[in-house]
Amino acid sequence: MNKNFLSLFLLALVGITTATAQHRDDGVVDEVIWVVGDEPILLSDVEEARISAALYGEQIDNPYSVIPEQLAIQKLFLHQAELDSVEVDEAAVIRAADEQINRAIQNFGSRENVELIARKTITQYREQQKQMYRNNEKVRQVRSKITANVKVTPAEVREYFKNLPQDSLPFVPTQVEVQIITSIPRVEREEVERVEERLRDFARRVNSGESEFSTLAKFYSQDTGSARNGGELGYSGRSQWVPEFANVAFSLNDPKKVSKIVKTEFGYHIIQLIDKKGDRVNVRHILLKPEIAESEFEKATARLDSIADDIRSGKFTFDEAAPILSDDKETRNNHGIMSHLDEASYSPTSRFQMKDLVPDVAKIVEHMQPGEVSKAFRMTNEKGQEVCAIVRLKNRIEGHRASMSEDFQLLKDIVYEKRCEEVVEKWIADKVKNTYVRINPNWRQADFKYQGWIK
Repeated sequence: MNKNFLSLFLLALVGITTATAQHRDDGVVDEVIWVVGDEPILLSDVEEARISAALYGEQIDNPYSVIPEQLAIQKLFLHQAELDSVEVDEAAVIRAADEQINRAIQNFGSRENVELIARKTITQYREQQKQMYRNNEKVRQVRSKITANVKVTPAEVREYFKNLPQDSLPFVPTQVEVQIITSIPRVEREEVERVEERLRDFARRVNSGESEFSTLAKFYSQDTGSARNGGELGYSGRSQWVPEFANVAFSLNDPKKVSKIVKTEFGYHIIQLIDKKGDRVNVRHILLKPEIAESEFEKATARLDSIADDIRSGKFTFDEAAPILSDDKETRNNHGIMSHLDEASYSPTSRFQMKDLVPDVAKIVEHMQPGEVSKAFRMTNEKGQEVCAIVRLKNRIEGHRASMSEDFQLLKDIVYEKRCEEVVEKWIADKVKNTYVRINPNWRQADFKYQGWIK
């Protein structure tokens, strides 16, 4: 994606719709600095965008020139989205907001730190993130419509790159393709009974009025993300939770009662209803994870080492073993091949840069040769579970300058994005010419990218 358009997207991503007053050194509480169509841009909007961009690690040179123009461009897209009756899936909005909050909590250590850095409560931050996603999705859909007819032929790709010096071609970092077989250590029945009895005791204390659910969650829940908020998960759609949890959460009707014990891949839960709004529900939960005996990890490791030995000796292949022997639901139906969403193409890919792999897997794969099967090791997967695993390095593509023979799709994507950007920039330039714009005189002395803002 073009860097300039990426800047626009980053600003869309931070939910620039706040009306919070900002104080300036000259005593002005807030002011309208631009008007685009009938939409104002406030000084507080610019400040919000500047702070948020810094939180995302983006450096913006001359922000008081760049940001107002990018906000104005965003408003052009959002106005077009309104004309086109663009709709955004609200369930996806909620899911994206909650994912962002969870990432922020992981990055900054606690809900309190997030609130301090964002200068908002978690509830306010969630609303900001929801608006962020709506704006981002609307811009994406409008851009997609604008560029729907852009096509790139192989001849155009060859023509674009044929005269470029070798050191001007994009560098492709080392990528790997990895297969995995996991084994989840067995939990002893006595440990399950201990956890269930503890949850039953929590439920009894809440139902009898002896304790508040939120207090117990803060002290005992092993879902650290929600425990700090008394176990509250926020308004969520059914698709945001695993089915076992969602089925019980959406069946609750009495906020005074605690659910039965729910088993999921994350552990054991009890749930309390807070409120329902249409197809969304807000609940609290307490999560307890059974402790796994060291002996069970040893058994799982020994089992996987035996499987690895059989693969190395040729009794069967990794491809044959994964669908039958792996506990990993995400990969076992694809011969154990790991995959992720490529940030550039927004499509699934089996090729990982090392930084994109699960850290415990990356450590093992880094020193392996293609075709090699690892010894069994312990890892924490993306769901926070500690499991045992073996991996096979299916392929390694060393870092290199892109070439037509090896990286044609990458080069085609670069040319395609350039063509798309040319079409989008022409669309923006035309919109600027034909849209009412008024800029506060104090904000006109700027180096704008697009001509025609000042009428």
